[in-house]
Amino acid sequence: MKILNYKLLLCVFTFLSLSQKGISQDKISKALKSWNKGTIPYVYFDHMPTTDSIAFLDTREKEEFEVSHLKNALWVGYKKFDEQVVLETITDKDQPIIVYCSIGVRSEDIGEQLKELGYTNILNLYGGIFDWKNKGGEVFNDQEIATDSVHAFSKHWGKLLHEGIKVY
Repeated sequence: MKILNYKLLLCVFTFLSLSQKGISQDKISKALKSWNKGTIPYVYFDHMPTTDSIAFLDTREKEEFEVSHLKNALWVGYKKFDEQVVLETITDKDQPIIVYCSIGVRSEDIGEQLKELGYTNILNLYGGIFDWKNKGGEVFNDQEIATDSVHAFSKHWGKLLHEGIKVY
């Protein structure tokens, strides 16, 4: 009887945690449909191109980037986006670029600005760093050391982050 109760409890826990992640994914999808215009195509964690020539651009605020970012990402900011930094760093306008933020809203805005600058190969990371971490992706702090901490932007948006340690 105890084994049956344990198995039932394990099944219920598994269902709830899987459905919670599914709900989170649905919330990310709804937010992106509501806030984004679809002007920058998405790239998905599960279908990431495998090439070393991709430039990852972090479009969050500096304090978010310092807590966690993708490996070798270039911080370009959002409110203080400095196009000159991008123009000087990425001189090949056809180089693959993946922009990201917390879930993919701010990064679309920066992606649009990159298009206006003449960049031709821009993708927006679907679900941003939250989806990346939720699916097991590695993130790094300002010392380029792997970390479990992720800047969650706010308590509201932090509900979409289920893996790692939320930092506000």
